[in-house]
Amino acid sequence: MAESTETIAPSSVTVSEEPSKQHRTPSDFLKSVLGRPVQVKLNTGLEYRGVLACLDGYLNIALEQTEEYANGQLKAKYGDAFIRGNNVLYISTQTKKR
Repeated sequence: MAESTETIAPSSVTVSEEPSKQHRTPSDFLKSVLGRPVQVKLNTGLEYRGVLACLDGYLNIALEQTEEYANGQLKAKYGDAFIRGNNVLYISTQTKKR
């Protein structure tokens, strides 16, 4: 199984997994990852991993089953977490391909 990673930064214009696919907007990407596991990297370097429950136009994010990582090490586990959008560096998801 090959793994691919999609990432979106707030300042991105388009996102594409492969050059042969049509260009997708950041909004398309975010809609496609709702309800899926994501990694959210903050400007401070902290990373949160959890299931994307919802987000708004300001990139405020609600995660479920959230884990906090610092320097790649698990630091804390939370049930639900809310992340203010102006702290977000990028949102990433990993999908497995068969």
